[in-house]
Amino acid sequence: MQVILIQDVDNLGGKNELVTVKNGYARNYLIPQKFAVEASPSNMKQLEEKLKVKAKKEAAMLAEINKVIDVLKSSPVKVGAKTGTSGKIFGAVTSLQITRAIRDQKGYEIDRKRITIVDDVKELGTYKATIDFGNGNNTEIEFEVIEG
Repeated sequence: MQVILIQDVDNLGGKNELVTVKNGYARNYLIPQKFAVEASPSNMKQLEEKLKVKAKKEAAMLAEINKVIDVLKSSPVKVGAKTGTSGKIFGAVTSLQITRAIRDQKGYEIDRKRITIVDDVKELGTYKATIDFGNGNNTEIEFEVIEG
């Protein structure tokens, strides 16, 4: 019997996926527990519509992510840090400081948990950080540590 999964089911498949299972498993477990619905023609049409809407949303989100990536790569973000006389930083630059600098300079709010600093930042200069936007979309940006 073919069923359309309404939610993720371990060892079977993900949400909005068409799977073939035994009749008893579908009728006695998946359908009563609201894990799946029967793959009738009307339910198949609904699944196709859901997948079309999902594809449009993903395309719009990908376009927005690419726009943000272009803005972030256009010029390095400047991060201010307190320094000693030799140019060494007191403490270290964190992802929270980079998040604030991106928000102030570029106008985008990015969660600090999505930012990974590639190198240890202990002195003034230009460094790299990686931003993970999810779904395999990530980019490497440059940020410049300045005295301030």
